[in-house]
Parts: sequence; C-alpha cells; structure tokens
Amino acid sequence: MAEQVAASRPSGALRRVLIPLALAQFICSFAGSNMNVMINDMSEDLNTTVEGIQLAITVFLVVMAALMIPGGKLTDRYGRKRCFNLGLAVYGVGAVLSAVAPGLGVLIVGNSILEGVGTALLIPPVYILATMMFTDVTTRARAFGAINASAGIGAATGPLIGGLIATALSWRAAFVFQALVIGVIIVLSRRDVRDPVPPDPTRSFDTVGAILSAVGLILVVLGILAADQSLWLMTGLVVAGGLVLVWFFLSVRATERAGREPLLSTSLFRSRTSNLGLVTQNIQWLVLLGMSFVVSAFLQVVRGYNAIETGLILTAATVGLLLTSMSAERLAKRRAQRTLIVAGFVGTIAGIVLLITLVSVGSRVWSFFPGLFLIGLGLGLMLTPSVNIVQSAFPEERQGEISGLSRSVSNLGSSLGTAIAGTILVAGITRTPERSYALALIVLAAIGFIGLVAAVLLPRPRTAAATTKPVDRTAQAH
Repeated sequence: MAEQVAASRPSGALRRVLIPLALAQFICSFAGSNMNVMINDMSEDLNTTVEGIQLAITVFLVVMAALMIPGGKLTDRYGRKRCFNLGLAVYGVGAVLSAVAPGLGVLIVGNSILEGVGTALLIPPVYILATMMFTDVTTRARAFGAINASAGIGAATGPLIGGLIATALSWRAAFVFQALVIGVIIVLSRRDVRDPVPPDPTRSFDTVGAILSAVGLILVVLGILAADQSLWLMTGLVVAGGLVLVWFFLSVRATERAGREPLLSTSLFRSRTSNLGLVTQNIQWLVLLGMSFVVSAFLQVVRGYNAIETGLILTAATVGLLLTSMSAERLAKRRAQRTLIVAGFVGTIAGIVLLITLVSVGSRVWSFFPGLFLIGLGLGLMLTPSVNIVQSAFPEERQGEISGLSRSVSNLGSSLGTAIAGTILVAGITRTPERSYALALIVLAAIGFIGLVAAVLLPRPRTAAATTKPVDRTAQAH
C-alpha cells in the first residue's frame, strides 16, 4: 500500500514532502558549522574566550551524537511525525534563547543543549519518513539525494552564510535565521508530511542503555577538551567515559540475552565492511569540522579577519566539496565505492599538507585557497560512498537501526574534530599561533591517514555490477 502511494505520488506532492525534510537537514548541518566564523564576535560580546565558544560548539555536536540513537528508537514508540515536530519545537526554542543569550551559560543551554536535543529528535524521523513514504527505488533515491545534498550544502555553506549574517547584522541574527527556518519547516510539514505507519506505544525502550551511551560519549569528549587544562583531568574523564561505554555494551548483551530489545543490537558490529565504513565516516566528519574550526579560529584570532572574510576564504573548501558531492551518483556508476573513498582520503591528506606548506611560506590570502579546495574535493568525493557502503551491508529491515548508528558515529566525529584540533590550537594560539595551527592540522592529517588505512582494508567489489549499482538508500550524518 505505502509503495503504491509513493510510486503514484505526483511530482508536486513529492516536492512538498521533500522540501521540509531537506530544510530540516540543511538547518541542522548549518548549525554545526556556522559558529566557526563568529568566534571573535561572540567571545567579545559574551565576555568569554575562544575556549568558551569552542566548548559551546563541541557540546552541541556531542549532544547530537550521544542522543541520535535514542532519538531514532523513540520514533517507533511515539511516532515519526510527533518526534519530528517535537524536535523542531525544541530546536526553535533553543535558537531563540541563543539569540538573546546574555552570556556563555545561556548560549550553552540554548545552542548546545536545546538545539542538540532538538536535532537528535528531528533528524532520525527525516530519514525514516523518507524511507517509509518513498519505498519505490527511484523515488527513494531522489528523496535521499535531495536530503543528502541539503546536508552537504548546510555544512559547507554554514561559514559563508553565517559570516554574511554576522557581518551585515549580528551573530545573534544567525540564530534568528535558524528560528525562522524552523518556523517555515513547521508550516510546510503540517499537511504533507505524515506518518505512514502508526506508532507502537507498547514498544520497549532501553532507558539504561540510552543513559549509559550518552554519558560515556560525553565524558570522552569532555576529557579531550580538558587536555589543555590538566592531563590528570583529561585522563580521568576519558578513562571514566571508556568504562561507562564498556558498561553500556555489557548492558546491551545482557538485554539481548534476556530476550528484550536493546538500544543498539550487537549484530550491527559483526560486518567487517560496515565497521570499516563507520570508521571512514567518523574520520571524514572529524577532519571536516576540525579543519573548519582550526582555520576559522586562526584567521580571526591570529590574522585578524572578520566573519565574512573568514567565510569567503572557507568558500574554497565549500566549492570543492560541492563539486564532488554533487557528482556522487555519476561517480558511483563509474568507480567502486572503495576506490572513491581511498581517493578521497588521499586528496584530503594532500590538501592538508598543501595548506600547511603554503600558509607557512606566505601570509597572503590566496595561500589558503589551493589546500582548502583540495580538502573539499577529497571530502566531497567520499562522504556519500562511505554512507552507501555501511547501508548496503544490511538488509532492508535493518536500515532504520543502522542509519541511526551511522548518523551517531558521524556526529561523534564532528564533535571529536572540534575537540581534538580545537584544543591543540587554542592551547597555544596566544603564545605560538603559527606552530599551534600547523600542529593541529598535522594531527588531522595523521587521523586522516588512519581513515585511509581503513578505506584500503575495505573489501574489493566482487563483480563489475558492484561498481555500477546506483545509490538507492543513504543516510547523511549532518
């Protein structure tokens, strides 16, 4: 029945369904990157430091990562459309609160907590609703293509749009912009976005697993953020987080043995292909958000560029990312997914090396462009293939579960990128700015090399058909 409806849906109605879903993905991706170009303005206005703004950005990303899987599970019990609407409402309140924040504390509550929780509630329904409403292979491929394109555009253009708004008006107007977009999504989704399958109020929810997974991830990321404050504090938090995550996996196994539904099935980790694909996804977003934060902070704090100038410089990476990501479907028909991921990591690492080299020998603005452009090309080349490899490792009935894990892993990469690279940069930005900038990028390149190794270890396609199979279901993290 649902497949017949989706297949017969006229193009006008199809667009009316896709627009609010794609806009929701766009604004959440935008929120993850636009604050990078407003570091100076926000720190001065809120009477805080670069470290304070870094904390707000990182907490937002880690809240998303920690709650994405629980958010996906809640949709089965309370309904996809209901969770989508609730997520929009929570996000909108957070955006308004951030716009009027008098200090860092209120900003963290509004942006980092409320917007993070709202994102975790609304993003899983975006992909689940798209899967349910567009079950025909062709229409689903187009639906996911539009949503994934919105994710890439949001993440890539966040610095530029945020810079334009901050320079023309104020950094606070960027949060007003987010609230307005949320309002538009609510209006557009009221009639056409519906829940094809009624929720099951009797569906169990692993509350203990949700709490343990969230606490473990948050402790690990906060430990990395504490590296420049105290080595002992960093070690204690990371170890504590690791122990809590071990507790989480033991709890999951005990739940499964008891015949109950866990938060996350351990069988998802039995696929070597999926595990390696998840590693590549995590590292891609780690490098993307880490690079964006490091370059943005360096340009503003050290070189003295304003928000719009910083956003324009980062546009070089945006252009590169959009060029290759928009060609993802065509490239997938010509080359194996594994080949694209390997080539993407090689290009990204080469771009980081070029960025370090040119900036170290010259102070002109153009010295940033070649490296950033090459980084964008590399990242855009492999984002979609990595998702496709993970999704394709599981049958149709497991797509909702693996999609939640995939987005959580990607968002965790985003938070780790800002935490790791940002901590290295911020620790020495006032004493040895050039050296700290280079060191942060070197660490990102080294982590990118780990991703390259994981990509090389991916199984080679067995037949030529594997290299030409079109993407019919994907799920983007941002």
